[in-house]
Amino acid sequence: MRHGKSDWSTGMSDHDRPLNRRGIEAAKTMGRLLTEVGEAPDHVITSGATRAQTTAELARESGDWTAEMEVTDDLYGTGIDTVLSVVAGAPDVERLMIVGHEPVWSGLVAHLTGGAVAMKTATVAGIDLLVRDWEEAPLARSEMVFVLQPRHFAPVDP
Repeated sequence: MRHGKSDWSTGMSDHDRPLNRRGIEAAKTMGRLLTEVGEAPDHVITSGATRAQTTAELARESGDWTAEMEVTDDLYGTGIDTVLSVVAGAPDVERLMIVGHEPVWSGLVAHLTGGAVAMKTATVAGIDLLVRDWEEAPLARSEMVFVLQPRHFAPVDP
């Protein structure tokens, strides 16, 4: 998942920039949607940047996920190899979600699936890694399962 739309008007550093209203609503929408379609994660690893961490927290809360959440700056200002190393160190769960940033997220999807996907803010790409465990992630083959963009779903009032 890419983080929700951030608020550029705050004058804060890139790392500390918060979500704007649209980003907050999109994160909540995607959390509920993932639960509704049976794709709620078992574990979440998110970038430590404020906008990514808030996106993950709001999605988790709104989707009523039981997933534990891990925060790491290894997913901020990084590259595909580092992201795959983070995934390789994930706990033994069936469904893992990583929350981070562009342009790495579009590059990661292309690297894993061979397909181009516009990872707009709060977009979730569901990818099946064809592995026995997460340690094999850096060399994994994979298949695209779904791409969900919040603009395709009307926000739902709680």
